Amino acid sequence: MNWSSPPSDDGVSRRSFLAAGAASAAITTSGCVDRVQSVVDQTETEQLSLSITTLPADADRQNVRIARQLEENLERAGIAVSLDTRSRSELLEAVLLEHDFDCYVGLHPADYDPDFLYEALHSTFASEAGWQNPFGFTNMYLDTLLENQRRFDGEKRKQHIESVLQALAQEKPFEPICFPDEHRVAGTDRFDGWDEGSLATRHGYLGLEPATGVEELHALVTDSRMTRNLNPLSATIRNRGTTVDLIYDSLGTEHEGEIRPWLARSWEFAEAPTDSASDSPDRDATRTVTITLREACQFHDGEPVTAEDVAFTYRFLEDTSLGRASIQSPAPRYQGHIGVIDEITVEDDYELTITVTGGREAARRVFTVPILPEHVWRDRVDQRTADGEVTAQQGRWGIVTGSNMPPVGSGPFQFDSRSEDESLVFQRFEDHFTLREDVDLPEPTVDRLRFTVDPGSISSIGRVEDGGADVTASMLNAHSLGAIPDSDAVQKLSSPSRMFYHIGFNVRNSPFSNSHFRRAVTQLIDKSTIVEDVFFGNATPASTPVTGEWVPDSLEWNGADPVTPFAGSDGQLNVEAAKAAFERAGFRYDDNGRLLGGY
Repeated sequence: MNWSSPPSDDGVSRRSFLAAGAASAAITTSGCVDRVQSVVDQTETEQLSLSITTLPADADRQNVRIARQLEENLERAGIAVSLDTRSRSELLEAVLLEHDFDCYVGLHPADYDPDFLYEALHSTFASEAGWQNPFGFTNMYLDTLLENQRRFDGEKRKQHIESVLQALAQEKPFEPICFPDEHRVAGTDRFDGWDEGSLATRHGYLGLEPATGVEELHALVTDSRMTRNLNPLSATIRNRGTTVDLIYDSLGTEHEGEIRPWLARSWEFAEAPTDSASDSPDRDATRTVTITLREACQFHDGEPVTAEDVAFTYRFLEDTSLGRASIQSPAPRYQGHIGVIDEITVEDDYELTITVTGGREAARRVFTVPILPEHVWRDRVDQRTADGEVTAQQGRWGIVTGSNMPPVGSGPFQFDSRSEDESLVFQRFEDHFTLREDVDLPEPTVDRLRFTVDPGSISSIGRVEDGGADVTASMLNAHSLGAIPDSDAVQKLSSPSRMFYHIGFNVRNSPFSNSHFRRAVTQLIDKSTIVEDVFFGNATPASTPVTGEWVPDSLEWNGADPVTPFAGSDGQLNVEAAKAAFERAGFRYDDNGRLLGGY
């Protein structure tokens, strides 16, 4: 592993310049330019047409209602629109792997730290698979801003993140719409402690207090994908990694925005050299992190967890072909997390040193990736090599998509069984370190953890109320919240979400390659009305993809988007104002009010 160092504060970095050029070349030759619904070849005498990729109502009612509002307003602005409705996996495959879309509506998984924007937007990832820049966005100036925010900590970093957010609000490769409130329900007769951790993370399933004789935690999910595939590297199977975090340990665990030691007993950062002229980290500076693992930990198959497994994990995520293919095949997940690693040195079985570029805050994301057993994954690569199956087609080859591989981790629960589209069962891993008397961390308190698929939020609420399940693990749809009973037997669990609904644009092709066109489209979205009519007030409209302390004053939501406010009021589009925005973007209308494809 040997990555380039971060750039200087000012100007466009050489790394960004090269990355943008390479990404552009890769996009040009990727085969994605001949998509079925492409608008590239529309002439200046034809009406501009495009498609919106979305989910069906039975998968996410909010998602499709946002898409339909956008469809209606695009049509009122003179654009021909079709809805491309796909299942969750098919939508993610089209967007994340094939890059075969015009625009889409979906939930972005985000992360606890704004550094997730690095992999979401940096030109380096523009031709890769996964949530690494599915928009195909390349911008050398923004690359430099993204690199700068990785170099610093504290207030200095916050200033760089503000610059990133302001540039993003102008360029709009995607447009955040709102952060939904996360609501779930739990029964109160069999378990206590629901408020101790979020059910979107491993902490929601650990440290619970079961009643006497209760040996199984029964959770309901509305999405069946987890019953079909538990490969931690798959880009299309999950929005979050909750089940991955239960099966696989990570060095650290995120809880309430902080990273705390988990599989690692401790880590220690060395100070980075500084530029004496500015008292800031030197552009070529790296710092070392010494990581000490908990001793005598085991994978679920009885093999020991060592520093070699940690080092292997980072190298494997960089190239899942392990050098067997003609070009590297990086994992379609976790690329942004490991991008700060420059070098790895294994000191002994329980200690390793990694050299990272930049500040501590961004570097801590390294600690949150699942640690993979080297003996399992290397054997899988060896077998596929022997069978002649090695390929560098990122996100597509069997190592990162395989669904028939029993998951082997070292986490608090281990795989037991599954029934496709129906259920998934985990067993408590009795040798997990959290069960040791000298470890003060939340532990698995039941023998079994069962996930059962119930595709309806309302029916899931009813099953918990009737005692047929303990908790709804999936976030409830907003339309179902009125069905939550006012009963002492049911507890409502509420929390803000880091995930956000957004509209993503494929900037590889016109008209979405035109930032002015993208800005005009975003003015067709009345976020306040969407929050009230689609989410019944159970969401927060957004002008940035981050929340809380990271949002600069200039981008605070004050009743309207501060950069591209809705071209209308109270949900009613001002058609003339909307059309004027497209004309300012360089497009023109015919005598029938149709927006023409050429510009």
